[in-house]
This record gives sequence, C-alpha cells and structure tokens, in this order.
Amino acid sequence: MGLSNITIPLLLLSLLMFGVLGNAQLSSDFYSESCPNVTIIARRLIQRASRGDVRLTAKVMRLHFHDCFVNGCDGSVLLDAAPVDGVEGEKEAFQNAGSLDGFEVIDDIKTALENVCPGVVSCADILAIAAEISVSLAGGPSWDVLLGRRDGRTANRGDAVAALPLGPDSMEILTSKFSVHNLDTTDLVALSGAHTFGRVQCGVITNRLHNFTGSNGQSDPSIEPKFLRTLRRKCPQGRSLTARVNLDPTSPDSFDNDYFKNLQNNRGVIESDQILFSSKGAPTVSLVNRFAKSQRKFYKAFAKSMIKMGNVRVLTGNDGEIRRDCRRVN
Repeated sequence: MGLSNITIPLLLLSLLMFGVLGNAQLSSDFYSESCPNVTIIARRLIQRASRGDVRLTAKVMRLHFHDCFVNGCDGSVLLDAAPVDGVEGEKEAFQNAGSLDGFEVIDDIKTALENVCPGVVSCADILAIAAEISVSLAGGPSWDVLLGRRDGRTANRGDAVAALPLGPDSMEILTSKFSVHNLDTTDLVALSGAHTFGRVQCGVITNRLHNFTGSNGQSDPSIEPKFLRTLRRKCPQGRSLTARVNLDPTSPDSFDNDYFKNLQNNRGVIESDQILFSSKGAPTVSLVNRFAKSQRKFYKAFAKSMIKMGNVRVLTGNDGEIRRDCRRVN
C-alpha cells in the first residue's frame, strides 16, 4: 500500500485539540496575510538540502519532537547555550548531544523568511512546518499544520534529560513521558512510528547488544537472532559508539509502516521501540498490529498525533517572542 498524502479535516482536529488541551489558539491560516509564502519557502529549502543529505528529513522531524517534549513547542531546542541569558542549551542534553542535527536548514529557512517578512514567523512554527514537509517528502502523510506559536526565551538542559525518551525506558516510563503532555497510548505508538526513517548511533543500543541488564556478553533476548548478528556486526563491542545503523533496515529513508512490521518480527533496533510489541498484554501490541496491517491507519493516526503534540504548552499572544535568530534570544 502506498498512501502518500492524507489531509485531516481541519475543523475536526481543531475541535479535538480544544477539547483535549483546552487552550488551542493555533490556526492553519495564521500567516495567510502576514507571510503567505512561508510553507513554499520552507519546502524549497528543505528539498534543496535533502538532495545532499538523505537523512535530512528524519533529522528535521526529530528536531520538532525534541522541541515539544521539553517545556512545550517553543523553539527552545534551537537555542545555543548562553549562560548570560539564562540559556543552558538543550543541545547538550544526553539524548541530544552529538546526535541532534538539521539546525542549518532551519537557520536557512529563518533567514529567508526574515528577508521577506521580518519579525513575523517564529522558530517554533518553522519547526512544525518543517516537520510536516519532511515527512511528506519522505513519502509520509500531510496534514494542516496549526500555526501561531511564539518562541520561548529559555532552555533547560536538565528538563531535556528528564523529559526525552531513552533507549532503555520501560513501558511505564515511556507512557509517563508521553502522558505528561496529554499524549495517550495511541500517540505513543503512532509517534514512535517516526523511527521508520533515520539512523541511530551505536551508543544508544550497545548495551542491548552486548551488556543487557549488566551481564557482559548477553543481549536482549527479544531481538531476532539473525538480526542480532547483523546489529552486532554493525556495532561491535568496544568500537565506535557514534557509528550509525538504520532504524528501519527495510526502507531506511522512506516514511512507511515497515517499522511496525519490523517490531512484529522482533527486529526493532531500539529497546524502547521493540517493547511496544514485546510487552505481552500491553495495549500497544494491538496498535502495532493495526499499523503494520494498514499503512493508511498509521498515516491517519500519525498526522493526528503530530497536530496534538504540536499543541503542547504553546506560547501565543503576548507570551514569548519572535526570534530574529533561532539560535539566540532577542
């Protein structure tokens, strides 16, 4: 199956967002008069950058996720550390350091937008727009991106460490990290499906392959044996922790539902991915099966969850600011 473009009815989603989070103040036409070409400009620059980096779309998608999960979708993940301004920098958090990427294309988009409509489009909105474009370019669904966020003036490394999921997280911890943002089990499984493209550093999975539960030489028994041998070859014990492996070995650069099929075959690369299917009796198992069976249902759920995530603790109105440079506060 190959459904590449699903648009969720805007009215339904607007009502859903207002009902669930109670403070929805975003709209898809927020820049229709003040900066009408914002999406066209962003798409052109992402398309150009992705020609030279096949991983770019996954990188940009990850930026939006890592922004929203730390004190809301406020563009704080983009800030460089600046102690004088009270900015610690989320980029240096354990889950981000040395692996979070794609900042340059966001800078390029911001520069282009400042040239045509200065002081109008927030960095937080650029991340939301860029995430949708990236998923769509990789063959995934499209959705009406709700806009009108303003940028935060602070970033906190400790908050990032506490909030962002980790490879060894248990089902209980994963559920908790999502539920604090009013994201439910369906959101957890659907958004985890973003691991259908991109790469992961060996350091994230090395204990799972060579030192599971602290036992040297032992691996996670939930990994399919042949796949385990493949992963061990790509991430040998004691070798480079920054080498990367495909999150989806079947179609690593395409946004599809192969991720869920991999989980069914015990070929999830990260422990917190495989646990969605390997936890017997967990409500996540039926969702994995549903999305593995129907790419259409996955795309629809993913788009819905992305809009829901994009509304987490947004700054609107007179809160926050519109940064002139996404890497520093005004």
